[in-house]
Amino acid sequence: MHGRPRIAPTKEDQEASSLKAAKLRDLQSQVLNFHHNKIYTKEAVEISAKLLESNPEHYTGWNYRKLAVQYLLDQQSENGVDSNSIQSILDEELRVVENALKKNFKSYGAWHHRKWVLSKGHSSIDRELRLLGRFQKLDSRNFHAWNYRRFIAGLRKIPDEEELQYTTDMIYDNFSNYSAWHNRSVLLSNLLGKREKGYHDKEKVFGEEYEFVRNALFTDPDDQSGWFYHLWLLDQTLKREPVLLSSWPPHGSNLCLSVDGSLNDRQPLPVLHFQSKASTFPLILYFSEAVEGVSSSTVTFECKYHAGDDFTWMPLSANKFGFSQAWLTYLKFPNEVHSLEAFPVKVTVAHAAGITSSSGMPCSQSCHISFTVVVPSDDREHSELQTTRRISWKEENIKSCTTQSLEGDILRSLCELEITKENKPTTTKWSMETISNEIAHCQELLSTTNCKIGKLTLARLLMARNTLISYGNPHAGTEVHYEDVLALYRDLMKMDPAHICHYEDEYSLVLLKQLTSNIGSLMKHCYQYQESSSPSMNPYLCVRLNGLSLSRLGSMEQLLWVQMLDLSHNKLRTIEGLEALQLLSCLKLNNNRLCSFTALEPLKTLKSLEALDISYNEIGAHSIDTRRYLCSSPLTHAVGMDWNFKKFTDEDVKLKGHWDAYLLFKDLNLSQLEIAGNAVVNDRLKAFLSKLMPSLKWLDDEECC
Repeated sequence: MHGRPRIAPTKEDQEASSLKAAKLRDLQSQVLNFHHNKIYTKEAVEISAKLLESNPEHYTGWNYRKLAVQYLLDQQSENGVDSNSIQSILDEELRVVENALKKNFKSYGAWHHRKWVLSKGHSSIDRELRLLGRFQKLDSRNFHAWNYRRFIAGLRKIPDEEELQYTTDMIYDNFSNYSAWHNRSVLLSNLLGKREKGYHDKEKVFGEEYEFVRNALFTDPDDQSGWFYHLWLLDQTLKREPVLLSSWPPHGSNLCLSVDGSLNDRQPLPVLHFQSKASTFPLILYFSEAVEGVSSSTVTFECKYHAGDDFTWMPLSANKFGFSQAWLTYLKFPNEVHSLEAFPVKVTVAHAAGITSSSGMPCSQSCHISFTVVVPSDDREHSELQTTRRISWKEENIKSCTTQSLEGDILRSLCELEITKENKPTTTKWSMETISNEIAHCQELLSTTNCKIGKLTLARLLMARNTLISYGNPHAGTEVHYEDVLALYRDLMKMDPAHICHYEDEYSLVLLKQLTSNIGSLMKHCYQYQESSSPSMNPYLCVRLNGLSLSRLGSMEQLLWVQMLDLSHNKLRTIEGLEALQLLSCLKLNNNRLCSFTALEPLKTLKSLEALDISYNEIGAHSIDTRRYLCSSPLTHAVGMDWNFKKFTDEDVKLKGHWDAYLLFKDLNLSQLEIAGNAVVNDRLKAFLSKLMPSLKWLDDEECC
């Protein structure tokens, strides 16, 4: 561990270790007996001390001592004994903890127990500071000691300015001190948040901090501690309130709701078609960062014929705290409303306060999305005759969208529509100058050394400047440095193969940002899919991102309108992000690196999905697949009791291991599925899926019965 070679123990070492283990087992047995029987005698407490001084990681031992000490303190209070006796009990606890820390300075249980003793209020804080001084001389980077120091500083009410100076001294003593840099970020956040004297001007403070950390970076570029602090400063420099990036339907668009999906040439152009038998369509809001608080009170609607005033907003791919970049609700028009008249719809986002980012920034500036909806008279007889069309993905059915074509006009309008001008926040001059200055310094450093984390930081800085340019001037175009950033990540993959997966992910995000950054680059990947046998049906708007070595998905805010997506022949292990593409009907994911059905969980939210190709992946190829257990097993109570798994397995024991396939496909309404080429596939699984999805018409090129 940590570069120390493993040495085989001698026979004498093994005998000594066995004797020590036997003694520990005996002490542990006695302490557990005391704990279960609530024995708090002097002898019992002394035995627990011996155990903890020998093995500080025995959490039950520390909990037993808390109960024992509290029992003794309660006895002292009942007998009216003076404070010296109480002080003696607590001092003994501090002595036991100190001996335990000498054994293992990184014992969580020991440090937690010491905090508990100090919280009783009878111990000397100054003595604790002196003890910390001795400990931190032995290990100045130990985060347990720094965490305890923050606790002690709070008890003693030491000003944050004094503690900040302490971190400065410790960093000057050894700038490779991760814990000191971290404590510095905590203290500066407090000082700036309270607007203490000398900390009113955030720009001045951060300017001085950039200069301070730069000294460490140029002294030893390969030491990562200063770079992590630099990354925190970069995050603070870019911190801004969340904004609405895109929506579907987009602002300024014309939407035609059809029952059967047939073309209607009487609508104003360009027009977006959406097929819905219930006259319902999704409304998607995509923010610049994950937010919470999207509700009927913060987002309002103005529409003459919309049925219902209360909307239920659902976060797509929310984290455990309920924050999400993409939010979804449904707008429904009454069935009796059928007219060629275009009904205007106005959506006001941030109508009232309540939308907040995960970084704590409020979305304070309201914006508007306006579009029109046409609900033409539906031909029920015609719609009943329509049959589900099979997607062949043949090249003759896929045509590129030229700028002169109707679909080209639609795509161009989708990419050029702005939400509202006032929604785009201006970039402060300080932010832009700071990022540009750091780019220059980073390039200067890399001109003299081939530093991995320096290159990673430069890539992040260049992308940060891209973001600021797009905020500051929406019409600035893409004069940014995508190729430079991609070159940096290619270098990092060669220099640091141990972390190649991370670099591939970042490379993929930058590449997708480049491809979707303007209409010219995006149009190169846009197509229309039209079956020659169904010329009266609306063609699918298709995007092909196949064969790009993508390992991660991003820039989904630019693709909310996509109906058909080809992601085949990439390196995808997850499809997180696709849940925002609510119009997606056909998805091609063959020849990727998907290892389990769990990796496809985002598909469960795509109600329009009809055709799915996940053939020739790695599903079932790995004996241990940790991602499979990221979703709740039906053997637990987390997924409810209505799953009816036995109904579809016919008591086939070998199918009972496919509960993750059941949890995925039971929520899908697929008509076409390609699954061949995965290790998990056999005839029993195919029969299981056919039974599970009655809507399935084709499975691996074969028509289902």
